[in-house]
Amino acid sequence: MTKKGQALSVLIVSTLAFTVCFMVWMMFGVIGIPIKKTLGLNATEFGLLTATPVLTGSLIRVPLGIWTDKYGGRIVMALLMASTVPAIWLMSYATEYWHFLVIGLFVGLAGGSFSVGTPYVARWFPKNRQGFAMGVYGAGNSGAAVNKFVAPALVVAFGWTMVPQVYAAIMLGTVIVFWLFSASDPAHKVPSHTTFASQLKMLKDPKVIKYCQYYSIVFGGYVALSLWMVQYYVGEYGMDIRAAALLAACFSLPGGVLRAVGGWLSDKYGAHQVTWWVMWVSWICLFLLSYPQTEMTVMTVDGAKTFHIGLNVYAFTALMFALGIAWAFGKASVFKYISDEFPHNIGTVSGVVGLAGGLGGFVLPIMFGALMDFTGVRSSAFMLMYGVVWVSLIWMYWTEVRGTELMGEHAHGLKLAPSQR
Repeated sequence: MTKKGQALSVLIVSTLAFTVCFMVWMMFGVIGIPIKKTLGLNATEFGLLTATPVLTGSLIRVPLGIWTDKYGGRIVMALLMASTVPAIWLMSYATEYWHFLVIGLFVGLAGGSFSVGTPYVARWFPKNRQGFAMGVYGAGNSGAAVNKFVAPALVVAFGWTMVPQVYAAIMLGTVIVFWLFSASDPAHKVPSHTTFASQLKMLKDPKVIKYCQYYSIVFGGYVALSLWMVQYYVGEYGMDIRAAALLAACFSLPGGVLRAVGGWLSDKYGAHQVTWWVMWVSWICLFLLSYPQTEMTVMTVDGAKTFHIGLNVYAFTALMFALGIAWAFGKASVFKYISDEFPHNIGTVSGVVGLAGGLGGFVLPIMFGALMDFTGVRSSAFMLMYGVVWVSLIWMYWTEVRGTELMGEHAHGLKLAPSQR
């Protein structure tokens, strides 16, 4: 097979593997609903249940990124997926809350696949195509939507315990397919004399911290809302689990599959310009989503009149769809920053930035639950995300936009040289 053919094969099977890993990682977003009912969990406990797999999937990302640089993505990805199969199967036998939390920690290893596949795929492509390649691979985030199509059907037909059993079989099959159709290139490995400490030195760069903040929104927020949305639709709009999952997929699906488009846009227009507009679209959508269902009584000349203000299910879903598209583009643009700035340490830096995004996906569902228990307002989840987006917009303005000529002959569409970032 030619080098180009190998690159294409690696991209296809790696994207398939990541899709399955993400589907498994998001499993609690659906099966957590009947588990919550069975165990009588409150919103905070439900948030912890859904977030537990995200914790280990995040913490493992840095070492996985470093091991990918050193040993190659093929062997690391295959071993990672194979290690999750027993835990996924055991999930169907859990009966106590702590059972789900402990087993969920091991299932969560699947989430670390992102920091393996990103550098593995990127190094098979030339620099001007890496944004697109990483975007295609990142489209595996659509596994969150696949989970919303598959899991509810299994829950309704056979009960929630069938979901982990089917997912374990799918993961095992994916390991075999990945190994058969992937490839390895020794030239893609970091030289063996490179140490763990030397690889981590570049993390002192403040740009890495900034990219972590961006990614905690576009990826961490995506993970958190993917886990939260099914039960949000059930509680807010009184839907059954299948209809709720279908509408929740309107956010998860574009948030995954359109990542490739975000990669192409980042290659063409630059990571900064795409990320800047992503943050503004997010700000607008989250502002509207934050408004709770409100009954307002106004004293008029004809007496008291009551008005209802709030999003109906159609407007809510449309805004979530727009937010999913924006975050799909943002996930790709952040990693375009990384491939531009750190071409020789993509694995390590993507691992750290992925860790930040994953930790966002872990902390946010717990905070969503705690805020809902405290305020009794479901849309408080969006209020929190709105505040986080404000932080990124201000940070981006002061470090990238301020001092840039926006109009005139020297304006270049907000694209900055790497040294200016």
